[in-house]
Amino acid sequence: MTAYITNLSVLAKTLLLLTISNLFMLTAWYYHLKHLSDKPWYVAAYVSWGIAFFEYTVHIPANRIGHSELTLSQLQIMQVGMSLLMFKIINHRMDKKGVEALLRRLF
Repeated sequence: MTAYITNLSVLAKTLLLLTISNLFMLTAWYYHLKHLSDKPWYVAAYVSWGIAFFEYTVHIPANRIGHSELTLSQLQIMQVGMSLLMFKIINHRMDKKGVEALLRRLF
């Protein structure tokens, strides 16, 4: 497995690590809403910070690897796009109504 990852292009490594990073971050942001709503806010905060720690252990290498061939603007655009995609997937899994229901209510 390590040899396979080592042979990936810089772009592929960056995308893979950003995907993993976003899964951790979105889990940290939204897990407490569904699974810790009966706990005090500080318990949810500590659990979220614990999850976010792992997000940073993946996000920092993604930026370092990506910056070897991509500009900061390209990295940011990739990160935002990945965040939107991962948000859509996780939101749909956590809330069966999904983003579409929210948009219908807003507009």
